[in-house]
Formats: sequence, C-alpha cells, structure tokens
Amino acid sequence: MKYKDYYATLGVPRDANADAIKAAYRKLARKFHPDVSKEENAEEKFKEVSEAYETLHDAEKRAAYDQLGRHAPGDEFRPPPDWGQDFGGAGAGQQFSFDDVDLADLFAGLSGRGRGAAGGGGPRRADRAYPGADYEAAVRLTFEQAFDGTELELDLAAIEYDAQGNARRVPHRMKVRIPRGVTDGQKLRVPGKGGKGVNGGRDGDLYLDITVDAHPLFRVDGMDIHVELPLAPWEAVLGASIDLPTPAGRVALKVPAGTRAGQKLRLSGRGMARPDGTKGDLYAQAQIVVPTVVDESQRKHYEALRDATSFDPRAHLG
Repeated sequence: MKYKDYYATLGVPRDANADAIKAAYRKLARKFHPDVSKEENAEEKFKEVSEAYETLHDAEKRAAYDQLGRHAPGDEFRPPPDWGQDFGGAGAGQQFSFDDVDLADLFAGLSGRGRGAAGGGGPRRADRAYPGADYEAAVRLTFEQAFDGTELELDLAAIEYDAQGNARRVPHRMKVRIPRGVTDGQKLRVPGKGGKGVNGGRDGDLYLDITVDAHPLFRVDGMDIHVELPLAPWEAVLGASIDLPTPAGRVALKVPAGTRAGQKLRLSGRGMARPDGTKGDLYAQAQIVVPTVVDESQRKHYEALRDATSFDPRAHLG
C-alpha cells in the first residue's frame, strides 16, 4: 500500500485542530473544484483534498491514520501488526487485503457509523442482518442552487462488504435532491443512499458536506440575506422607490426620507426558505454614494444648497 500524507495535502501541521482542518479543506475545495477551477489537474487535486479531509475531520479515522506512522508520500508500507485489531474490528487484519486497496479504501469504512454498520471487517454470521455503510461526499453549490434547491448527480467510489466481511470498492452513481435553504458548512443527511445492507439489513445513509459559493451581491447570515443598497444623497434625503434585486426577483423598495448611511431596511420573508415553510428576511443596508464628477451647473446647485442649509454633520464633535 502506498502512503499518502493527508496533512501535507491540506497544508496543515499534524497537531492542527478540527477547525483548522475544516478551514484548510474549504479553501482548497473552492480553489480546485472542477466546475469553476482553472488550475491544472483541478479535478485530481480536488479528489485528493476531499480524500484527505474525509479521513482527518473524523476523529476515529484520524486516530487510525496517525497510528500508521510517518512515511514519505508514495512509499510502500503496511500497517502495524495490531493496527487491524485496534481500528478495523475483530479479525479485520486478516480479512482486509492491504494489497488490493489503497489508503482511501482502508479508511472508507472506519468512521463510527461505518464500523457499526458495514464498515467493520471480520467474519459475519450468515443468519444476521447488517446495515449498510454510510457514505460521505463534498458538494459545492452556487448561491442560486442553495436558495432554490436543486438536483445533483454524484459519482462516488465506496467500500462495501459482503456477508463474510470481505471489502470491495464499487462505483456509485446517484441522483440526490438538495432542498432549498441549505447553507455554507451544513452537513446534509440523505437517508438510504449509502451502502446496501447485508442479509436484509437497512441501507446506509449519505452525508453531504455543503459548500456554497459566495455571491457578488448577497450575503447569508443564518436564514437572513443581506445586500448593500447604494443611494444618491438626494434619494437618502428625500426618499425614493428603488428597483432592488433579490434572489427571488426584483422588487420595488420604498426608501423613507432621511435614511441614514448604514441603516438597514427589512423585507420580510425574502430571505432563505426552509422546506418546512419557515423563511428569513432580506436586509438592504443603505450606503450613501456621492458623485465624483460634476459639471459647472451641478456644482452651482451644490454650492447653493451649502449656502442655504444650516445642517452640521459634525455638531456632536463640539
């Protein structure tokens, strides 16, 4: 079996905490996602990053990986003699052929869910039902897909076990429905989309680690959406009706007279929507934008306004 340095893949030290590992993964997943990346070999690098994260973000898998020791990437090695007993379940060291699978295969069934389900190697009783293994995959969505919900087709390579506990790597192609309102960093459970159960056992589940791309206009905070609202000085002073874009379409927003810079105008129910019917709000935050180029006629109007008003924006400074 060839060694892979998962810490080096993510660019984190071996003592990195869970938050650092997650942050490194999210940064690299955005960089190399094949749907948007222009990097060379982006798809291959994205798979490497995802594989490293799948092992290191799971406490049990990470402990098992650390017990393998340190080796140069690409070096042939074998786990210690007692590794299978400690981490693979009873008899896993004998049942699992280290020559037939790579490091990703070895760890595919070692999560807490997988071991209790179809992940533990070792002999199986023919008269007993065993649940299927849980699968986990990283999914990257656009803001629009997260807001509206979408259907995706996933290609997974997963480990399944037969009734005798022997492992084999099998491809899985499946369609999954992403409900509306998912957010960046959310873990989504899709029941019954994992490995097939053995001897009548229930099928495992699929867990999706959601990454949502940033939007140039909208920022999500919980179920609420925030958008910056540029206003001309006269719109802020006199009030105006603004044609405002929202994720669900453009709306007419009434800006009250005397709107201040930084003031938030709320549009109820225009935020993220959950499948259960709950909705967040949309907040438009006012920004006063002044013209940078004025002609002579416009300048005279500004000077007349200056001379006519007693307003002092710095009165509170004394």
